[in-house]
Amino acid sequence: MNEIIFIVKESPEGGYEGRALGFSIFVEGDTYDEIKENIRDAIHCHFEKDIPKLIRIHFTKEEVFAA
Repeated sequence: MNEIIFIVKESPEGGYEGRALGFSIFVEGDTYDEIKENIRDAIHCHFEKDIPKLIRIHFTKEEVFAA
């Protein structure tokens, strides 16, 4: 595997939460740098060998406001 994709969004409780597409990997972090580090750690725990070479992060932000 060459690449893994994470969807990261702001958590309603504060900080960030992320999930990997196609794998049961979920992470949280208080800062953007922390969630990136937690993603690296989670990948190394999930894959014993054949660790993806690239990590792609899709950051999404949902915003609701009155018209």
